[in-house]
Amino acid sequence: MRVAVSAVLVIFGACMLGLQGCGRGADASDAGAPPPLKVEMAGDANTFTVENAGQFPLIAAVEHVSPSELKATGTVNPDISRAVPVVSLATGRVVEIDARLGDTVHKGQLLLKVQSSDISSAFSDYRKATADDQLARSQAERAKLLYEKGAISQNEMQIAEDAAAKAKVDLETTAERLRVLGATDLNHVTGIVEITAPISGVITDQEITNAAGVQGLSSPNPFTISDLSYVWILCDVYENDLAAVRLGDKASVRLNAYPDKPFTGAVSNISSTLDANLRTAKVRIEVKNPGLMRPGMFATAIFHGQKAEHFAALPATAVLHLHDRDWVYVSAGDKKFRRVEVRAGNMLAGGMQEVISGIAPGQRVVANALEFQNTVEQ
Repeated sequence: MRVAVSAVLVIFGACMLGLQGCGRGADASDAGAPPPLKVEMAGDANTFTVENAGQFPLIAAVEHVSPSELKATGTVNPDISRAVPVVSLATGRVVEIDARLGDTVHKGQLLLKVQSSDISSAFSDYRKATADDQLARSQAERAKLLYEKGAISQNEMQIAEDAAAKAKVDLETTAERLRVLGATDLNHVTGIVEITAPISGVITDQEITNAAGVQGLSSPNPFTISDLSYVWILCDVYENDLAAVRLGDKASVRLNAYPDKPFTGAVSNISSTLDANLRTAKVRIEVKNPGLMRPGMFATAIFHGQKAEHFAALPATAVLHLHDRDWVYVSAGDKKFRRVEVRAGNMLAGGMQEVISGIAPGQRVVANALEFQNTVEQ
């Protein structure tokens, strides 16, 4: 039995020596090739160890100074100081509507027609006043001629002239009433009142339909026309951020519909009261409208403060956008790299990217984050 065990040990030792010899031969043949890249994950899923780390150049984050910014959401609204109601002083029934909500109209354009007994009555009074004026003027001229011939006294002539003057006042009053009610041609008797646009703009409100009744000033205005050459951006700013907003400050505005078209306006009002539930105040920005802004659109306003803020800046290639987040790979020494989440800001000149938080100026990161990510995922 002892002899058998010894033989087995001798055979095992010979095999081991043979294997070692084969290994030395393989190492000798591969001595000229570079070692393969080896990546190890050191416990933490965001930490990587790279054997050949020199193939990933590093770059230091630099300091970037910019004015403080505050973002707030809001909506586009008409400038109420540029909104004019369309008023019908005549009562009656709508017989024709020539404009609709959202239409662009010009000053003097026909909007609707109203059949009104008020205009008929006013025309009747105007015609009577015209006849009385003609008669009074004729009597005054005749009285003057008779006075010159000595046929009547001066008092009688003055009474005739006074009657003519009063008749003229009555005529002018009835004519003005017709114009106020909407009559355009005093020589044409009609019971239809034409309501025209008082200004040029866009119809932003309509309170009238076909065959509806109009009760003059006691009824809702048929239309409201807004001049949208300037609009208001009304934003909700939280109580804690109100110190960053001041009257007269410039603000940048971007519409959700046109994110690539920036607009500039000025803060014209800061509400004196807060919303009790949201703890926000309304801030109004007045913006010149190039024609793209429509009431109701969502917008984002950026208020630029006076205080300078210090951030880091990196080449855009050093920032990786992955899973709706922004990341950089920070050098952790000893061939290790750590993936750090950052909050990217605005793009800067020269292909640089502003980094608001996550890293500080001076920290060294991988210059090409996408290349590094593709490598470690292999």
